[in-house]
Amino acid sequence: MASDPWQGHDTTVLFALLFTGAPALIGLTAYLGSRLTRRSRRLITPVRACRDASLAAVAVALALYLWGLLHVLVLEDQEQAHECERHRPEGGSDLVGRRGDFVPLRLVCEASDGRDYSVVVPGYINPSVTVLLVLALVAAAASGILHLKQRTPTPKEG
Repeated sequence: MASDPWQGHDTTVLFALLFTGAPALIGLTAYLGSRLTRRSRRLITPVRACRDASLAAVAVALALYLWGLLHVLVLEDQEQAHECERHRPEGGSDLVGRRGDFVPLRLVCEASDGRDYSVVVPGYINPSVTVLLVLALVAAAASGILHLKQRTPTPKEG
C-alpha cells in the first residue's frame, strides 16, 4: 500500500531489476571481453574505442547498482528497522517511517522531527553510478561525433 509509512522497497521491482540487470551485465561483460581478442584489437578505431569505453562505464555502473540492490535484498523488514535504529543520529527523534527509493538507490529512515537519513546501501554506490553514467554519456557522444566526422566527406579544395 502506497500510504504505508514503513513500506521500504517494492520487492516486485527489486527482483525485476535484479533478474533483468544480471543478464544485461553478463551480456555487456561478454561483449567487452570479445573486444579484447587479437583480431578485435587490430581493428580498433577511435569510434570503437569511445563506444567500448562507454559500454564499460555502463557495465561498471550496472554492477555497482546491482551490488546496492543486493544489500537491500538481504535485509528483511525487521533488520532494516534495526539498521534505522542503529544509525539514528544522536539525540534524534523517534522513527516514524521508512521508504525505499530506486533512483537514487537508498533506504531512507524518516524521523518524527522531519529529518531523514539513509542506511543499508553503501555510500559510494550512488555517486559512483552517477560519475560512471556521465562518463558513459560523454564517451558515447564522442563516439557519435567521431562517427559523423568519419562519414562526412571533406570538401575538395579547388
